[in-house]
Amino acid sequence: MSETGNPDAASTPPPRFTVETAKVLAEVAHNRQKDKLKRPYREHVLAVGDALADFDDDIRIAGYLHDIAEDTPITRQALLDMGVSERAVGIIERVTKRLQDNPDDYQAGIRFIAEDHDAALVKIADNAHNSLPERVRALAEKWPDKPPVTRYADARPVLYGAVDVEEVRKILARVNPWLLEELDEQLDEADDTDYASLSYESYEPSAAEPVGTETPAEAMPGVES
Repeated sequence: MSETGNPDAASTPPPRFTVETAKVLAEVAHNRQKDKLKRPYREHVLAVGDALADFDDDIRIAGYLHDIAEDTPITRQALLDMGVSERAVGIIERVTKRLQDNPDDYQAGIRFIAEDHDAALVKIADNAHNSLPERVRALAEKWPDKPPVTRYADARPVLYGAVDVEEVRKILARVNPWLLEELDEQLDEADDTDYASLSYESYEPSAAEPVGTETPAEAMPGVES
């Protein structure tokens, strides 16, 4: 029997670390931090987590906590002790720049992240929020010679190539729908189909259809009745 007198207390598992828990932790951990534009940093991490609402809990948790190992003293073991899953912690570590082999090589870090589907999803959400039009304009005004958002644009094709295009659309629709047009342009550029040379075979009646009879319009592909 446990010290509380409840025989079941000793076998009761600790509370599950939920998406809502991650959201609260992110708010608290980043509460006093500011971004490059001196805005509350918690707004960014919350937006990244919110952008991943169409995905499973581990990915959403990693979204809310994607910068916690980068910008706070909270360690891997502390996260595990809180109940964060190994999978979510692994995603967080992969997107943490200071834990990568060459933290100063941004594009190498992007390629490393793109090797993992789940981490790529989180980084796409991070990239998309950092690339909101008003933020792009503000950063360009502050650093006219070399705006930080230039590297975000260079990273997107690499990240997009690591996941399904519909997953990218889901994220962009939630956090930065202005990037959907850019995505479609990239898809058009990547499409090397020679449409001018395509030939379309004419409809051939099946053996079951009597020759000489009129084929119903509804049976013909691409023809409306």
